[in-house]
Amino acid sequence: MSDLCLRLHALSIYPVKSCAGLALEQALLTPTGLEYDRAWMLVDADGDFASQRQWPRLQLVKPSFEGETLLLHAPDLLPLALPLAVQGTPRQVRVWDDEVTALDQGDAAAHWFEAAVGQPLRLVRFDPAQRRLSDPKWSAGVEAENAFSDGFPLLVASTASLAELNARLAARGQPPVTLERFRPNLVLDGLEDAHGEDFIDTLELEGGVRLKLVKPCVRCSIPNVDPATAERGHEPGDTLAGYRADPRMKGRVTFAMNAVIEAGVGQVLRVGGGVEASLAV
Repeated sequence: MSDLCLRLHALSIYPVKSCAGLALEQALLTPTGLEYDRAWMLVDADGDFASQRQWPRLQLVKPSFEGETLLLHAPDLLPLALPLAVQGTPRQVRVWDDEVTALDQGDAAAHWFEAAVGQPLRLVRFDPAQRRLSDPKWSAGVEAENAFSDGFPLLVASTASLAELNARLAARGQPPVTLERFRPNLVLDGLEDAHGEDFIDTLELEGGVRLKLVKPCVRCSIPNVDPATAERGHEPGDTLAGYRADPRMKGRVTFAMNAVIEAGVGQVLRVGGGVEASLAV
């Protein structure tokens, strides 16, 4: 193993799955990832999760915190206030192949989201009594818990990967994009090579936090949604398809790495903190 000394460039959470994210200076590491990340989710009448794949206007729903309240903001609407305390009416929902019990957040939240998105959707809260685990095929022997993330507690990207993508976009006459489109939780700075995170085995952060990078993140159409307007396009997907077909994922396009938590639950991660990366050999 060989080590790299890196820096934690950014931290982000996405309180409502598939809605806009929130950049933080520090975040508590919990068994399911960063605190409040994907703790809420929208579902349709059948209980299946809703995302920007179907409803890109979800990107215009932006979160903030005020005391013990999550505030959700959308154009032309008053904010929706949700208590951080876990509450709601139990119901069954599906996120990908997993069926779990979630807590319905009530009619007022449903009406607000119907006005914001233009679709009849209901908001649910992850029930912390549930244990939703990552696929053991990829989780490296760790019983990795998730809330409503796609399948892993953390997603790790790097500034070097974004710089490479933006250079390629510029060469095609396309405007640059931000990492907001890829929805990472942790962004690393200091990697010399683009997509160097693909070759990292573990990350050691302050407080004894140890993360293991286990699976490339296969990209869908969500990065093609403009975060500012919620309009769909073809970039950066078309550019990524030209150089990021990943043989580890049967040729599907990947960007960033999914991670599981080996140690450090209960510690606080801070932007600017040092990160030691061990490379897989």
